[in-house]
Amino acid sequence: MRSSRFFLSTLKEAPSDAEIVSHQLMLRAGMIKRLAGGIYTWMPVGLRVVRKVEAIIRQEMDRAKAIELSMPAVQPAELWQESGRWDKYGPELLRCKDRHQRDFVIGPTHEEVITDVVRKEVKSYRQLPLHFYQIQVKFRDEIRPRFGVMRGREFVMKDGYSFHSSFADLQREYRVMFDTYTRIFTRLGLQFRAVAADTGSIGGTGSHEFHVLADSGEDGLAYCPDSDYAANVELATALPPAASRPPAAETMQKVATPGRTRCEDVAEFLGLPLTRTVKAIAIIMTGEGEGAAERLALVLLRGDHNLNEIKTQKIVGEFRFARDDEIVTALGCSPGYLGSVAIGDVPVFADRDVAVMSDFVCGANDAGYHLTGVNFGRDAKEPTQVADFRNVVNGDLSPDGRGRLELCRGIEVGHIFQLRTKYAEALKCCFLDEGGQSRVMEMGCYGIGVTRIVGAAIEQGHDERGIIFPVAIAPFAVCIVPMGYTKSQTVREAADALYSELLAAGIDVLLDDRPERPGVMFAEMELLGIPHRVVVGERGLARGELEYKGRLDAEAQMLPVTTIAQFLKERLCV
Repeated sequence: MRSSRFFLSTLKEAPSDAEIVSHQLMLRAGMIKRLAGGIYTWMPVGLRVVRKVEAIIRQEMDRAKAIELSMPAVQPAELWQESGRWDKYGPELLRCKDRHQRDFVIGPTHEEVITDVVRKEVKSYRQLPLHFYQIQVKFRDEIRPRFGVMRGREFVMKDGYSFHSSFADLQREYRVMFDTYTRIFTRLGLQFRAVAADTGSIGGTGSHEFHVLADSGEDGLAYCPDSDYAANVELATALPPAASRPPAAETMQKVATPGRTRCEDVAEFLGLPLTRTVKAIAIIMTGEGEGAAERLALVLLRGDHNLNEIKTQKIVGEFRFARDDEIVTALGCSPGYLGSVAIGDVPVFADRDVAVMSDFVCGANDAGYHLTGVNFGRDAKEPTQVADFRNVVNGDLSPDGRGRLELCRGIEVGHIFQLRTKYAEALKCCFLDEGGQSRVMEMGCYGIGVTRIVGAAIEQGHDERGIIFPVAIAPFAVCIVPMGYTKSQTVREAADALYSELLAAGIDVLLDDRPERPGVMFAEMELLGIPHRVVVGERGLARGELEYKGRLDAEAQMLPVTTIAQFLKERLCV
């Protein structure tokens, strides 16, 4: 591609509303243009990156014997009502009516549609297994779209769905997809980690997320450097302490702690370690079903730990955090001074680390006061239930017993699920087995955020000059920057010759033949993240040399004109 025949639209400064690096650099590089909140036009240079991501995904999905199709973006409400998600999905589901006042949705995902296809087409076990996938635009009406393509409303996704006659066969395909996704993200040139994850609103019995590692990632990941264990912090297990609860050694006392509502402040004020404090979090257990009774409860955590809402919901059921007025009504005290002493019949759930504590500090249920030397059984009633309620922290024992956990941040770009029969049962997607009996199909679901990968790659790879793309998804692998292309026939002929040779070798190359100043061309090529740059100048040609610089190289180097094409071919493994 020649720059004079291409469209580049770069900016020196990012718009002020661009919050994170990937959003800033994508706007500056002219990869995307904002149309509305969370909705972007993909400009030619950005679309080239998207298409390269799609090509790798498509190659590996085809290699795994998945079959590509394309499903409608607009879906009838009846399917969503049949699956039960019409009411459950929430306001992210964009609903609309056609001219006949029939309800439709703009698809955020396609479990219902593909299950409808399969239930109509597949009748026998002989037709299974099947695995369909598509690469398609989706829409989710995010309440606050932000971070550019990282949390937009319209996005491109690869979603795949497999159908099986048995759970064992679903597990086989799940392993195939785990390996396929590993190959995809490896080929994309990204540093990533696969972690065990919660199934969330999609449902099912098992799932793994694939995260691009980046300090700006929204998700916390826990992994063990000495083993293969890795999980989203939402799911990572905090093992119970090995030690049992020591006997009480102190007398409970009420002490004034004016204005100290945080465990950190209380510990500092009393001159005690934060690990001696216990925080009480008031929740309302909402129950399930219409008209279910609500009840206030306390969840106890060690002062240095944080509540894991996913784990908590699995233990206590549906819940929400209690409002201040509900806490005052039930316990006679505002938040910040809550504790588990003298609270009547309020249920108390304790994290496993709290359950083995003695002589601890907690709120006195009296504003401005805490209790020291508190012990279960003697001062506070024993917990209603003891379980794992907290997020893991650095240094926790790995659940597989093979080392200690470390934490890092990640950007979720892929997720695979064992859906089991959730959608097949709801939509009556059945087949006849070998004995002629009707059985519900087992399902798997496999997603990759195509456009999100582009943003994640930039969050992982950038510097003060711009984007650092892996060569596999860079808009161009090589840029040729001639000094005076329109003025010097010698430079023009040498640049054209190298351009033609690289194209003939199958290398994706951009020849910057614009009449721009060298500084402008250098800055734009670095901003775009092109991995390899060759400068063609009269002085170098007089010596039989061209200047080469890799995007991550500290210094440029001079290479013979006669060998630079072969040098680039070897670098690009062509």
